[in-house]
Amino acid sequence: MEQNVFEEMAKRYDTDERKELAQIVVEEVKKELQDSQSKSLIDYGTGTGLVGLELTDLVASTLLIDSSEQMLEVAKAKIAQRGIPNTDVLHSDFTQGTSNVKADIILMSLVLLHIPDTRKILQEMFTILNDGGKLIIVDFDKNEEINHPKVHNGFGHEELKGILSEVGFASTEIKTFHHGKQVFMKQDASMFIASSIK
Repeated sequence: MEQNVFEEMAKRYDTDERKELAQIVVEEVKKELQDSQSKSLIDYGTGTGLVGLELTDLVASTLLIDSSEQMLEVAKAKIAQRGIPNTDVLHSDFTQGTSNVKADIILMSLVLLHIPDTRKILQEMFTILNDGGKLIIVDFDKNEEINHPKVHNGFGHEELKGILSEVGFASTEIKTFHHGKQVFMKQDASMFIASSIK
């Protein structure tokens, strides 16, 4: 089992840059969560909850899931500190097998690029979603400047739409919403939001 780099980073993860980027993501995701007061949300790959914890008042319940226990410890402390009632954490890695959780909405914010088998994880998300549920993916647009053995260099919209459709999603809308300086492996990059309905 290789050392989870995120365990090491957990305590110093919430840098000003990350918080700033998370806030940009939060504002965009909020638009997707209108009229979701009765729905359950999973923030998969939540890290320290930088995005997920800002959305808890828009949904009935939130489950923060991550494969790093240290990250979740930080998220748990934030939940306790802010007294957030409808939010729980789960230590899990869906790339290692199925979980028995279900949700109306799943958010993957800057997570997909870290997962080698894109199709497999999207298939897993499809299974977890309730019928009519929504998968929201926020990630980087494909960027030829980036070359890293452990990270996808972003995603092309049509390619991603194709995979989502193949695993069963009925429809997907994708748009680029942010261009940032040195936000992706120290390179300038743009981010997209994809919203898919099961």
